Amino acid sequence: MPKVKTSRAAAKRFKKTGTGQLKRMKAYKSHILTKKSAKRKRNLRHAAMTDSTNAKVMKKILPYL
Repeated sequence: MPKVKTSRAAAKRFKKTGTGQLKRMKAYKSHILTKKSAKRKRNLRHAAMTDSTNAKVMKKILPYL
């Protein structure tokens, strides 16, 4: 059985938690920030968990994470 390649793009964006869930950062925080409220930008700072509906795909592209 050959080795399975990890998607490097995904590996840089996701971390595994102690319970095995995948942690990700929220989008929309890189540019055009002047029109976004301080509250909205503050809430985008916090990490979020990936949805369970994506779990099967994530396991395929991150086999060793």
